[in-house]
Amino acid sequence: MSEAYDDAVDAITGALRDADTAVALTGAGVSTASGIPSFRGEDGIWERRDPTDFHRRRLDADPEGFWRDRLELRAEFFGDVDPTPNAAHLALAELESRGHLDAVVTQNVDGLHDEAGSERVVELHGTNRRVRCDDCGNRLPADAAFERAADGDLPPRCACGGIYRPDVVLFGESLSDVAMSEAQRLARDSDVFLAVGSSLSVRPASLLPKIAADSEATLVVVNFEETPRDSAADHVIRADVTDVLPAVVDRL
Repeated sequence: MSEAYDDAVDAITGALRDADTAVALTGAGVSTASGIPSFRGEDGIWERRDPTDFHRRRLDADPEGFWRDRLELRAEFFGDVDPTPNAAHLALAELESRGHLDAVVTQNVDGLHDEAGSERVVELHGTNRRVRCDDCGNRLPADAAFERAADGDLPPRCACGGIYRPDVVLFGESLSDVAMSEAQRLARDSDVFLAVGSSLSVRPASLLPKIAADSEATLVVVNFEETPRDSAADHVIRADVTDVLPAVVDRL
């Protein structure tokens, strides 16, 4: 790695060491190393599939078709891979356990931050590890509902008669007010805000780094590609998050 890279990692490490409050925002780039494809960008899932098939209106109008397509999407999302946390997930969990990170706010729905051991995770878009009843709100593990759907139980229904739906934010739905409010508060209160593996191009999550910077937090962007928030960042590293985050942990 270059001297500039080492200097940036050292600066981030020092900022985290001195911070009272630090928060990480994670995007698809944190999970691709676990074999999970991204939804957007070149060769993303939405380049190959029609997002309107997974719109809230589709679930209401054609729940059987929605679930049939959702089964195909799940197979494409996971393929033959059993995703496990990678070095970036584990590094963030380690930063939290050492007291250098207060929370992870994630745009991802794969649940890998929880599996890695992160305790405070704000899931802006929900999680694909659960489904919930559209009527009574009952939740159960997604595997059980998808197994039923694969066996022809389309759409899978709750004991109350309501339809189960993925416990994620669908097209046509707003993010949870509770999750977004917590994320905004964390950004405002942070001394260090790490935006890692995110293109920072999708609102409202893309506003969180701005909120943090406007509150005079040290803003760090780690992403292979340029982002709209680079100009406001104190440190920008265009490198693999699975290299950068473990390097920060090693230097603390």
